[in-house]
Amino acid sequence: MRKNAIKKTFRGLGYPIILNACDDERAVLKAMLSTMKYGGIVLLDDLDPAHALPLFVLRQNIYTDPQVPIQVKAGLYPVNDPGPDAPILFTTNFSLTYFTVMGDIDKAKVPAWLLVVDTEGLSVLTAFSAGKLSAESVVEAIDTTKAREKSTKGVLIIPGMLSRMSGKLQELSGMKVLVGPRESSGIPKLLKSGQA
Repeated sequence: MRKNAIKKTFRGLGYPIILNACDDERAVLKAMLSTMKYGGIVLLDDLDPAHALPLFVLRQNIYTDPQVPIQVKAGLYPVNDPGPDAPILFTTNFSLTYFTVMGDIDKAKVPAWLLVVDTEGLSVLTAFSAGKLSAESVVEAIDTTKAREKSTKGVLIIPGMLSRMSGKLQELSGMKVLVGPRESSGIPKLLKSGQA
């Protein structure tokens, strides 16, 4: 249908394809199949959040290259309206890591800066193991984004799994380096504790 709509310019097939999955015990399965087969609109009676997230992820990933990690733009992001006395946390530009860390900082309701280091879309441990995340690359990201000018407090919180990087990073950056939690879910507790 899509091919005929485009190649043969048949206007009748150029509209969104609608699937009605209401009153069906296999509604989520039908929604997934419709999403994969180019359905434009799926009607559902009720959508449990546990089913909604996989559907949205499926929709977003249809046209992505599986060999290229999904990444966000590297840079310095303000969270909860930070000022010069807010700490800096850093993570990689792997989108899943970024959105998880950003959500956990936001949940804390404490002002902070999030420094996203370009690791070509690799996660923290993968990038560290591959040599794409080092103390030098973090300092370069700090300098590039002028993070020291925006956060004069001079506190940098690093992911807990990178604790062995803390000494060299403190030496190169001249900032006070705190080792954060191993899991980002511990970030709100750390930020609320006032240690940062």
